[in-house]
Amino acid sequence: MTLGGERVSVQNPFIGYAAAVGWEYVPPDRAEALRGGATGILFRDTFTRQLMQLNSPFLTRDLAEELAKQVGRIPPTIEGNLAAWEYLRGAKTVYVPAEKRERNVRFIDSEDLGNNTFQVTDEYSFTNGTRTIRADVVFLINGIPVFLVETKAAHKSEGIAEALDQVRRYHRDCPELLAVLQLYALTHIIRYYYSATWNTTKKTLFNWKEETAGDYETLVKTFCDRKNFLALLSDGILFTRQDEELRKVILRQHQMRAVAKLVARAGDAMKKRGLVWHTQGSGKTYTMIVTAEKILKNPDFHNPTVLMLVDRNELETQLFGNLVSAGIEHIEVAERKDHLRDLLRSDHRGLIVSMIHKFEGMPADISTRNDIYVLVDEAHRTTGGTLGNYLMGALPNATFLGFTGTPIDRTQYGQGTFVTFGRDDPPHGYLDKYSIGESIGDGTTVPLHYTLAPNDLLIDRITLEKEFLDLAASEGISDIAELNKVLERAVRLRNMMKSPERVPKVASFVSEHFRNHIEPMGYKAFLVAVDREACAFYKTELDKILPKEYSEVVYSPNPARDDDMMRGYYHSDEEEKRIRKAFRDPEKNPKILIVTEKLLTGFDAPILYCMYLDKPMRDHVLLQAIARVNRPHEDDAGRKKPSGFVLDIVGIFSNLKKALAFDSTDIEGVVHDLDVLKKEFATLMEKTTADYLGLTKGKTRDKAVEAVLEYFLDEKRRHEFYAFFQHLSDMYEIISPDAFLRPYIEDVDNLARMYRMVRENFDPTISVDREFSRKVAHLVQTHTASTEIGTPGKIYEIDETIIRYIEEQPVSDIEKVFNLIKGITKRVDEEGEDSPYLYSIGEKAEAVIQMYKDRQKTTQETLTELKQIVEEINAAIEEQRRRHMPADEFSIFWILQKIGLSDPDRKAHDMQGILKSYPHWRTSEQQAREAKQKLYSVFIQAGMSDVRAIKKTIDQILNVLRRAAG
Repeated sequence: MTLGGERVSVQNPFIGYAAAVGWEYVPPDRAEALRGGATGILFRDTFTRQLMQLNSPFLTRDLAEELAKQVGRIPPTIEGNLAAWEYLRGAKTVYVPAEKRERNVRFIDSEDLGNNTFQVTDEYSFTNGTRTIRADVVFLINGIPVFLVETKAAHKSEGIAEALDQVRRYHRDCPELLAVLQLYALTHIIRYYYSATWNTTKKTLFNWKEETAGDYETLVKTFCDRKNFLALLSDGILFTRQDEELRKVILRQHQMRAVAKLVARAGDAMKKRGLVWHTQGSGKTYTMIVTAEKILKNPDFHNPTVLMLVDRNELETQLFGNLVSAGIEHIEVAERKDHLRDLLRSDHRGLIVSMIHKFEGMPADISTRNDIYVLVDEAHRTTGGTLGNYLMGALPNATFLGFTGTPIDRTQYGQGTFVTFGRDDPPHGYLDKYSIGESIGDGTTVPLHYTLAPNDLLIDRITLEKEFLDLAASEGISDIAELNKVLERAVRLRNMMKSPERVPKVASFVSEHFRNHIEPMGYKAFLVAVDREACAFYKTELDKILPKEYSEVVYSPNPARDDDMMRGYYHSDEEEKRIRKAFRDPEKNPKILIVTEKLLTGFDAPILYCMYLDKPMRDHVLLQAIARVNRPHEDDAGRKKPSGFVLDIVGIFSNLKKALAFDSTDIEGVVHDLDVLKKEFATLMEKTTADYLGLTKGKTRDKAVEAVLEYFLDEKRRHEFYAFFQHLSDMYEIISPDAFLRPYIEDVDNLARMYRMVRENFDPTISVDREFSRKVAHLVQTHTASTEIGTPGKIYEIDETIIRYIEEQPVSDIEKVFNLIKGITKRVDEEGEDSPYLYSIGEKAEAVIQMYKDRQKTTQETLTELKQIVEEINAAIEEQRRRHMPADEFSIFWILQKIGLSDPDRKAHDMQGILKSYPHWRTSEQQAREAKQKLYSVFIQAGMSDVRAIKKTIDQILNVLRRAAG
């Protein structure tokens, strides 16, 4: 049941603000007529007219009509959605018989807004013949629906979750419409979230932010600004293929902001450098792709060359496929030095993808053009050693745009990064920055925690300092290849780490820890070994403890040096692709990947939670590696990954300041000691828990329940408790199992049961079991409760005996109130479609309980009124049995009888006849208006003169019948 309010307070203002920035409002009945009925998708006439204008003179009406049919036949899948997006971007062609050739077709003019038709409509009803949906608001450009909005009233605490569930249902029930729509938004005034269609998890919802974050009008107007919207539609969406799976992403605001700055810098003849620092995991690769595409396709750059420098892992696993999916043409991948040299000498135009290492020995001034734009991923690598000199010397007049996911370090090499890429942006050296704190706050990444392995597994500190930390500091390590060179010289250190005594101990520890801590959470892990041989050793030992299918080794083969054991773990390219894909799937093995270099960059697996770090690392390499576990993840039940976790088996984190040579303000919040989290947990339990558990201390069950429900009648207190418990639950999930938690188990269990009771009574539409983290859910299931406050409350079956039954129950009046409202809700939800009159009674009950929550009614008054509503339900059911009226007609009769209208049965019959004569009154605004006029005349003829009362009753009748029809 809902009180409504969305349309007046949220939906109508949304449309008004959109109209104010240039979108023409089309009423629902006219919109449906333009679509040719509820099965239509396009505004057909608008579509054909606009396409003929945008593609004059070659596109005839017949060709435009044929294109309309093609759009209507797009497959109802994400593949079809890609096809629709390609149409919108002008990437599709049509055969023109008169010219006997294919021509590209423009669906939208992105340069001149005035050449497009921007329209918005609401109550958009669509049916595929089997299922019907009704979207709140739909935006169309040139007759094509591109943007869907679901609105919820601000007072609904779970409004966004409900709206997301609706969008999921739209994808499930009517994918034909979603195949064309590209974006959607959810809003309840306070927040405005946007996402790409075919992405319906919470982690893919992005918060649209402005400086006036709480100003609903500004949020809507900035998002719907036609120029900004077209940029997001055209440039902010990417379809990517990873391991043969098509995915769709949409850029966040920090990415779009950086793209705009980078393209502007590329066009600035006076400034030839720029550095973008976007923290690891925040979508840097996509920012690079869109930047490259915009430079290449912008006519102001006059057919330039864009050189994208990435690492091999990224090229193999991610980037190249994304470039193809983005529609960038003329791509050359230069994996050999001579190939890269030939491309630069031959004045190649378009995109070149290569690696910084291919510039080693590159001749000076190989191209002196000034329209070469070099996009350098992980820019800090460029300034290490001589590679940067070769690059800059080969292309002296190029513009160099650097991207880094790690801050500038304090070493001479870090300062070199600042000088090389940041010289045009003093004093900070960044063209754009998206910090670790911002990323975690936005949900782009999750926080990281670490802890050290037991002392007997850690590496001897003196050896670690002498053979690695001191050497690495002087080397200025910026990528994993350089790190490996340092470790190759650290013979004693590597032998110590791979000793026959240590490897089985580490494998046993990792196995036990994974089984007890990680597997129960439903996540996966990396075991990062010191070198390839160590990977093979660990696989051999893990297979003695865990099922063989639990783990896989992924490393590059070296047949000339490897023995039979090493060769035994080689994988073909296809097999490695299968392993990567299976690892991303929570339901498939492997659960542990053993790696040393491969997959430590350029591999995203949100299911990855834990990194067992048994390889010495520092600075940029360390930050890049541990960032593998910072990707957000949400399972099918809606549980979110609370954080990422690093278990240090080397001892690197025992001196974090030395391991990360960065300014403390730049890496603040990057990784937290698990012991600090334990202290926070203990403090929270001591300070806050007593306040909540004190509500029930020393009380009998009925008095305890009464105290809890009374206390949480206050909405602010409820939301504070929800936030407290979710935070506590996340910490418990991360720490457990641990002896540290033993003193707190009973209190956590009692708090979980209290949370369940409060949620089930005040927010019954929310699935509490889905909200519990896995370990808290297990605790509640297995722990013997010391209190009864969390036992599920009764749901009273509403029948003729219920009043007497309630009065006999030995529970408090407030518990009776909530049990009654749950019973009424259940009856209405289960039988409302067949007995629509129950909706009107249910709305009355919801109004009563809302007044109770708002402290406008006492407990006794509320209980009395709910009993009266129960009696009304029983009376209505009996009356319908006696009269044998059709359900819709009886629903009208019941409403008329309640307002005291004379001869209600005959008038209900007349009104039902009127509605039958307007079969589309539910979806057609015109038919609804005409039907209302005739219904109004029935009331006037019956002697009613109160216009406001008549209107209210008609609206109630129509709303009840609409709800019954779904």
